[in-house]
Parts: sequence; structure tokens; C-alpha cells
Amino acid sequence: MAQKLSTRSFGVIAASALIAGLPITAHAASDAPSLKHTTVLSDLENPWDMAFLADGTMLFTEKCRGLSVRLPDGDVNHLLGMNGTEGYTTTADDLVCEGQAGMNGVAVDPDFADNRTIYVYSASTISDLRTNRVVRLTLNTGLTEVSNRTDIIKDIPYKQTASDHPFGGPGAHNGGRIRFSPDDGYLYVTTGDNHNSDLPQSGNSLGGKVLRIDGNGEAAAGNADATPEGFDPRIFTYGHRNVQGITFDPETAQPYVSEHGPWHSDEVNALVAGGNSGWDPRPNMAGRGDCPDHYCGYQPNQNEGMDPDDRRAYMPISDMKTYPDAMKPVWGNNGLSQGMSSAVFLTGDQWGDWNGRLAVSFLGIGFGGTPVGQRINVLDLANDGKSAQDATELPAPMGSARFRSLVQGPEGDLYTATDEGQIHRITPN
Repeated sequence: MAQKLSTRSFGVIAASALIAGLPITAHAASDAPSLKHTTVLSDLENPWDMAFLADGTMLFTEKCRGLSVRLPDGDVNHLLGMNGTEGYTTTADDLVCEGQAGMNGVAVDPDFADNRTIYVYSASTISDLRTNRVVRLTLNTGLTEVSNRTDIIKDIPYKQTASDHPFGGPGAHNGGRIRFSPDDGYLYVTTGDNHNSDLPQSGNSLGGKVLRIDGNGEAAAGNADATPEGFDPRIFTYGHRNVQGITFDPETAQPYVSEHGPWHSDEVNALVAGGNSGWDPRPNMAGRGDCPDHYCGYQPNQNEGMDPDDRRAYMPISDMKTYPDAMKPVWGNNGLSQGMSSAVFLTGDQWGDWNGRLAVSFLGIGFGGTPVGQRINVLDLANDGKSAQDATELPAPMGSARFRSLVQGPEGDLYTATDEGQIHRITPN
């Protein structure tokens, strides 16, 4: 059943946001459209991502189950199942899930109407060591099965074994969002650092990067010209920690990513070809000594709370001192880490004053006195797109949740997948 929340209810939401340390401006209430919501799907198992066809057909992934499609009439067809699943038209026994890894992102080819092509990002056991792969598939006209599997990227690193870190199990810091640019037509792929301190700054590894490739997995033109000499040509930007969101400004096509912070400073970044995001958790550098399992990413006192400013000085997510030319963050969540996940621009007159603003979602991580912060924020970016001049909490009609994915549907509504097992549709009035 649809539920409605008017802007008159925004005061309560704004008060909670202030407690969480978020800036709410005096005009925020008048800016917010009234919203209603419908639960589109429920009883899912960790839904991770969504992608739409022009007629409203929705492809969606469940991290440990696989790829399915919801038809405009509400029926669901299960297309590609992972190891151990049942009820899917096709099952791929090499596709596995563990920890944060599994079947993550899904994207629709810009020429889908002609080629019926879609893509997913998933962990696989085909290699001697597990890797993450970008898999290309053909969806039949009946929307009942996929075929012609081609793994266009086979060597995105996967965390193999547990380490002495928070969330330190296998499959950690796995990245996994994939999106096509509406401008250059390339597929952008976000990856994580696997709790491996050497990956983010290494040009020989695809971990801790944003990749830019074509539909065959080949490097986009211009990548190699922008990155340091010797880098894998598929790399677009590097020095990332764990990017789970990527989207494109609807007017300029500027790519933006949202990234998990290390017990502080979730970040939104505007990507620059060849740019270094400045994450380098290696020990014995930048004033640090040894660190647990050769990874300083949660230091100091990785399992204890401390002042975020002090932690940021010791282990910055964007180390501008070591890398003064690194990409400067657009927004840093007021120095807090609350599990920023996905991002999307809201477009259309139905969004009123929010038309063109950037929405980012949060899973919520309460640590060391940090407010949990499960929410969706709407950022008003400056005209140059290099900073956020306001952050407003979206008055989510369904209440707080672990918001994993944000996608705008073809009709202009906002869809969000939650770790609790729902996909919600948020409609502005």
C-alpha cells in the first residue's frame, strides 16, 4: 500500500538529521517535494542493484541468489542463478557469494533495443583463485532467459581469506557497481581494495579502481594517456578504497562516485581521467608504522572508537599531503563514516527544487559513538560541481533501512533496494 509523507512532516526528519551531524539549511523543508512510496518487491535476499528497460521492466540482482527480471505487470522471472540456487532458468555453478561479494551490479547496454545485451558484476571460481568478473549476457525477447555468456573482465581482485580487520572476512571491500556513461557510452566499473594495502596505488591491479571499458571489455580510448605510465589501460581512476556508487551528471555527464570511509569521511568524488583518489593504506609510510596484516585502513585503534578528526589525520581517505594532486572530495559526510553506498541524480520537473540534485544512500554504521545514519541524502552541488553547498535528508516514507542501491526509473521515480530484502519505489507529488 502506498504511504505518503508531506513536507509538513519534514521537521521531524530534519531534527534527526541534525542529531546525526548533517547540515540542514533553513530552506530545506520548502525544497522537499512531498513523497509517497510503494513496496515493489519484498522477501528478497540482499537485493543489490537494479537496471531498467525503457518500458519499466526492471532487472535486479540478489547478492547470493542471482539475476532476475520484474515485468511491468509485476511478474518476476528468475534468469541466472548462482551456485546452490534453485528456480532459475539457468544456473552458473562458478558464480558464488561470500561476505560483501557475490552478484552485485547490473547494467543495460545503451543499444539494448538492437542487441538485447545486459551486464552483471559477480564473484566467480573459474580461476584458480576467485576473482570478480564482468559478465555480458543476451536477454531473450520473452524476458525468460539469458544466453551467450561472455566474461569481458576476468581479473578484478577478490579477497581470498580472512584478515585481522573489522568486516575482515573473505569477499570484503569488493566494489561492484557498473554503469554506462550517457556521454561516452563506456561502461564504468567500481572495485574495492580487498583489505590489501598494495592495490589502490598499484597500476598492475584492478583493485581499488574505477575502470572504463567498452562492451567487449577493452580499455576506453584515452585511459592510458591519462594514467601513469605502465598502468593497466582499463583503469580510469585509482587510489580508491571501496566504491559502491557511480552516477553521471545529467547535464554535463561528469562521473561521480560514492565511497565508504575508513571509520571516518565517507566521500563523494567527481572523477577526472587518470585521477588519484588518494587512498593509500600501506604501513611504514606517511608517518605510520606497522599495521595488522599489512593494512592500515582502520588505524589507529581499529576496533575502538576515537575522535574522527584524529583518525583522519593518521589515516586519511584522500591523502592530500602524500598526493597533493589527488582528486579533492566534493563532500565528506561531515567527517563521519556511515556506509555510503549508491548514488543517482534526480531528474525531472516532478522533483521540483530537487531536480538535478545528487541523491546518495547510506547503509548505516554505528561505531565508536558515530550515529548509525541509515538514510538517503540529497546534495545540492555548486555550479562548478566541485563541492556540495547543502545536504538534505530525504524524508523516506518507508522509514530507515540499509539502503544499498538507488536507481531512477524511466518514469522518473526513485527506486531503492535495501539489505532487509525490499525494493521500494518513491514517487514525488
